[in-house]
Amino acid sequence: MTERPVPRWARRLAHVIPFLTLPSGLWRLGLVAGFSMGMLDDSGRPAALQSTGEAVYIVCLSLFSEAVALTAFGLVKPWGEVVPRWIPFIGGRRVAPYAAIIPATVGSLALIGIWTYGFRDVFTDSFLPFSSDAAAALMITCYAPLNLWGPALLVLTWAYYRRRRLEAPVSASVGAA
Repeated sequence: MTERPVPRWARRLAHVIPFLTLPSGLWRLGLVAGFSMGMLDDSGRPAALQSTGEAVYIVCLSLFSEAVALTAFGLVKPWGEVVPRWIPFIGGRRVAPYAAIIPATVGSLALIGIWTYGFRDVFTDSFLPFSSDAAAALMITCYAPLNLWGPALLVLTWAYYRRRRLEAPVSASVGAA
C-alpha cells in the first residue's frame, strides 16, 4: 500500500463511474426484452431486434461496458497497488504505477473520443428516428452520462498518478525505519 491515502473525492468518483454506464445498459436491455424503446425502423414501424445474435450481442455489450467501468476501482483500491496474493505467479507484487496509468489514460481518451463522436448528431435531423420526442429524450438521457465516463476516469487516473508518483521508494522507506 502507498504511504499516501486515497482522497475521499477519488474514492467517491470511482463509485460513480459504474453508474455512468448503467442507464445505457438498461436502455439496451429494454430492446432485448422486446420493447422498441420508441425507435422506428426504416419503414416507420417500431424497431425490433432481427435475431437472437443481436440480443446476445447487446447483452454482452452491456455487461462488458459495466465490467470495464468497474475497473476504475483499481485506481482507488489496494489491488490497484499490490496484486492480490491469490493470482498465480504475480500475486503479492507491487503494481508498477504506469501499468495502470497508461491503460487508464488511453482508455479515458478513447472514451472521450468515442462518445464525442457518438453524440455528434444527437441534436440534428440526422439522428435516429423515434416515435416521439419523449422517446428520443429518454434515449439521450440514458446515453448522456457516457460523455462523463472518459473525463471522470481521466481525473481518477490523475489522482492515482499523483498518489503513486509521490510515494517513497520501498528501499528508502525500509531503511528509514
